[in-house]
Amino acid sequence: MDGLLALRIYQDLTGIVGILGNGLVCFVIFKVRTMQTRTNAFIFHQAVIDLLGSTMNVLRNEIVLPDTIPSNALGRFTCQFWVSNYSLFYFFILSTFNLLVLTMERYFAIVYPFKYQAAFTTWPRLKVSMSMAMCWIFNTILMSYTLLIYKEENGKCVQNLIPGANIIGVIVAVLQYVVPVAVMLFAYIRISVEMKRGAARVGPAPAQHLPGGANAPDMAESLLRARRNTFKMLLIVFITFLICWTPNQVIFLMFNLGIDIQFNGWFFFITVAMVASNSCVNPMIYAFKYRQFRNGLRQIFCRQRNQANDMSTISTGTG
Repeated sequence: MDGLLALRIYQDLTGIVGILGNGLVCFVIFKVRTMQTRTNAFIFHQAVIDLLGSTMNVLRNEIVLPDTIPSNALGRFTCQFWVSNYSLFYFFILSTFNLLVLTMERYFAIVYPFKYQAAFTTWPRLKVSMSMAMCWIFNTILMSYTLLIYKEENGKCVQNLIPGANIIGVIVAVLQYVVPVAVMLFAYIRISVEMKRGAARVGPAPAQHLPGGANAPDMAESLLRARRNTFKMLLIVFITFLICWTPNQVIFLMFNLGIDIQFNGWFFFITVAMVASNSCVNPMIYAFKYRQFRNGLRQIFCRQRNQANDMSTISTGTG
């Protein structure tokens, strides 16, 4: 019991940190105009999803269900949306698909820059919005399987035996974890190779002076450095995702392969806590590894501090 209480406290803490951290990410990107780029639009979307996931994490921990649920629509809703973990994992898995789209956006921008620019010359905001919408649509379709796992029976939530459930579960596990991980791993390897080639091309290039005193190699090196910074940050996000998600998804896959899994055991609860942790870690990664985000933070809070100092100076009649 003490172990489960500790896990509950841990999940509450990660939920609160996730709400505050992701809320700060949304605020910074919304307020700083220089951060309103295509890549940061997906990071903003990621933060919104993780904020919702963190909120649901806290609610699920703190809302205690009665021993007996009503045998009506509310009871069916409780089993299908709450007990089945649909309400929680909907946002967690949605975060996976948005991370996949964010990774592929960087992949095409770096590996196929000319095709990338051509694709976004017309209706760029619409295309970004459509990419985000597809994450929600595909996730909703995929997660519909989870709604069928439990049903209400005599005031209790019991497992619903579905014909072919194991096969469906394996397909769901592959689509929500194995395929995104494989695609993102391939993308990061290709991006890494391309950036090494880019660094080799920039190094020995002759100086070509441009208006304003800049030269082509300096600008190319600056662009490469910015891309490298974003790449390293996203790579850390991906590695963190792997660490947090793999144990839970291995259990889910084993269950659908017919292996007996105790979903009320301490190890399963730890894997859920690890998945929940993923929603609060990303803002910390941005703060430590994403230079553009740190600059945005300084721009907001240093400006507010300067304004406060100016007001203090005016009120005291000095200066």
